[in-house]
Amino acid sequence: MSEPRPAHAAVLARRSHSKVTDAAPGPEELAELVAAMAGIADHSGLRPWRIIALRGAGRDRLAAGFAAAEGKDIEKFLGKARRAPLILTIVVSPQPSGKVPVWEQEAVASGVAHTLGLLLHEAGWGSIWRTGSLTRAKAVRKALGVRKPEYLLGWLYVGGIPERERRDKPRKPLDPARHLVELGPEPVRE
Repeated sequence: MSEPRPAHAAVLARRSHSKVTDAAPGPEELAELVAAMAGIADHSGLRPWRIIALRGAGRDRLAAGFAAAEGKDIEKFLGKARRAPLILTIVVSPQPSGKVPVWEQEAVASGVAHTLGLLLHEAGWGSIWRTGSLTRAKAVRKALGVRKPEYLLGWLYVGGIPERERRDKPRKPLDPARHLVELGPEPVRE
């Protein structure tokens, strides 16, 4: 195999960071990263996604949504919502289309989330993808101003990478034979 290209190297280098510092990309840097999403594979160019950035006290809206969905006090969720200085809410925003089904539009939003995570890592920021049962809770959508037919896909928690996590840790190699099948011209017979 030839020398890794930048995208290949970025994928190999990316790590999830469950603990981050209080630093975060500012609005201008974030806007630049989001603008790069123009390159995401998107059948018919529908751009069926949007991102809600939560910073500072804005993160408490997420905590309020979690609390309302669980019928518990907001205090139980403030720590979860404040574990990173920036939370990027990925919203699937389905567009009317006779040829692009909603599942494909959700795949585009998933591509945005993953690519944004790669770009954040490349820019020196730590992030981790979060989902869970509350992702589809009506109270969480309402707290974040997401109205049907839109729905939440998940969150990227973003912040600075702590010094102790800046060391390259070897990643367990992936065995391509377990995930890649090459079919020839003959149909598969049952």
